[in-house]
Amino acid sequence: MRGNTFGKLFSITTFGESHGVALGVVVDGVPAGLEFKLEDLQELLDRRRPGRLNVTTARNEADQAEVLSGIFEGKTLGTPIAVIVRNTNQRSQDYDKEMARPGHGDITFTQKFGHRDHRGGGRASGRETLARVAGGYFAGLVLKEVQFKAFISKIAKFESGDIDPFSTQFKKLHFGDPEKEEEIEKYLLDLKKNGESAGGKVRLHIRGLSAGLGEPVFDKLKADLAKAMTSIGSCVGVTFGIGEDFTDTPGSVATKSRENFGGIEGGISNGEELVMTLFFRAPSTVGQKAKEGRHDPCILPRVLPVVEAMAKLTIADHQMRQNAYQI
Repeated sequence: MRGNTFGKLFSITTFGESHGVALGVVVDGVPAGLEFKLEDLQELLDRRRPGRLNVTTARNEADQAEVLSGIFEGKTLGTPIAVIVRNTNQRSQDYDKEMARPGHGDITFTQKFGHRDHRGGGRASGRETLARVAGGYFAGLVLKEVQFKAFISKIAKFESGDIDPFSTQFKKLHFGDPEKEEEIEKYLLDLKKNGESAGGKVRLHIRGLSAGLGEPVFDKLKADLAKAMTSIGSCVGVTFGIGEDFTDTPGSVATKSRENFGGIEGGISNGEELVMTLFFRAPSTVGQKAKEGRHDPCILPRVLPVVEAMAKLTIADHQMRQNAYQI
């Protein structure tokens, strides 16, 4: 099985299965001498971990990070950094080997490899994303001047307007309109009770990005960001700037403001705030299996740190590639 590595000069390789002994990441390309704080890494993992919110899965994992290499006396060594998180609350007996969820990797994984770990989705589980969050922490160490903020702009029928996420006081779900959170929480609990699921949208803002990141042809910044985001299990698409509105906007209007392009022109960052919208489908596990409470009725509340991590990994890699041009 290939395809477990993301990035070129700054890269991560993730490993492990949902119900295996542990999941983890090897991060390569981290410069030496950067200050490392385990509590900061743990804080990011805690934002993603299951069991934190009552509207998500009942699987309760501590997700305690163990750093195996690459750190000494509180600083990065410049060598590969390995981080693992041990699984402790699997309940593997709850998973039927013959269960096949349309839209999930159950069927296609078997078609491709002929053999799979069916427990919790195995390698295809959303639990793999904890390794991405860990990798994103180290990417953030090389992007001190860049701010990343993802928030939920739509869950099912609930939608927020345009906001400045860097000045908004979010509540625990990080929905764009905090006043709607109580109603949304009730809605999600009803979904969980009835074995139903929902999708929605996430908005990502990146502020402080330097101009010139991205290559003009195949490695456009927008292309690599799109790959990064659609590699997240339930993400079905992304747009930049005014997104879908481009299809109905005359060129004379669209080109009046560079802000319409969301911080990327010609596939290269232009130094303005980068704005993306991500589209997520409803989780595949529904019905009686979902009623048992071990699955998320909506992944959006837990996917935000994953979105930010994939953005950090992409930007860190392109920043290092751009630095290589400097003589």
